[in-house]
Amino acid sequence: MKSDDFEAWIALGQSTVERALEAWVPTRAPAGLGQAMRYGVLDGGKRLRPLLVLAASEAVHGHVEGALRAAVAVELIHAYSLVHDDMPCMDNDVLRRGKPTVHVQYGQAQAMLAGDAMQALAFDVLTPDGDAAVPAALQARLCALLARSAGHAGMAGGQAIDLASIGMALDEASLRDMHRRKTGALLQASVLMGAACGAPDAGAWQALANYGAAIGLAFQVVDDILDVTQASETLGKTAGKDEHHNKPTYVSLMGLEAARRHALELRDQAHTALAASGLAHAARLALLADKIVEREN
Repeated sequence: MKSDDFEAWIALGQSTVERALEAWVPTRAPAGLGQAMRYGVLDGGKRLRPLLVLAASEAVHGHVEGALRAAVAVELIHAYSLVHDDMPCMDNDVLRRGKPTVHVQYGQAQAMLAGDAMQALAFDVLTPDGDAAVPAALQARLCALLARSAGHAGMAGGQAIDLASIGMALDEASLRDMHRRKTGALLQASVLMGAACGAPDAGAWQALANYGAAIGLAFQVVDDILDVTQASETLGKTAGKDEHHNKPTYVSLMGLEAARRHALELRDQAHTALAASGLAHAARLALLADKIVEREN
């Protein structure tokens, strides 16, 4: 696939998801809650997780409406997690996506409620009335995949480990387990939610799961690298905060160059998994793996 074609596909996917978010995230909710929700999720972010949903669905010729709703739902979960993660009781950050964080803009209580409401909205989006839009069985499967990746066994559990590990020296296995949950679970779920919109055989499903696991960890390794190599203006968030908070990272554990090599190894694992999938239309997933490792913000 030509680079220009891929970038055009990304732009189309991003705009499609943005329009859906504009339509489905309420403008009117009690006491200004809708404004805080929209501030936290609209007009920012790379929309990587929605793009993974759409690319995986396309690779298996999946249900189009189901894939769009899954893409929006996973972005809502991601956005809510950032809103809560930035709060003073967690990472206490003041900058996200190049603008003040939600709690800085709207206050801590409103930020907490906005995150709560976005989490609930994700499952509302996945369960439209009537089977005509999305079959009930697909609704249930998408809800299960998203819930498991976001809960105690996935993202929330990883965040708990992260907070409990401040100032500790984790070994590589422990660090990998933390990030497999905190970051990797939602990225892998994005791939599998897209796959669930079609009917891949067991071998293709496992290959996509392996791909998702590899890119999920690669994303975090690169995040750790960027945290020490890029400025806040480039990242759109506060650079160097992991070191400031004395958090264990791949860079602190491995060193910068070894972390860079590890990211490339994980990208190669993702490509190998796609090659084993037997899917003829997985080129966009391969290019997304490249983009994750080569990104600069």
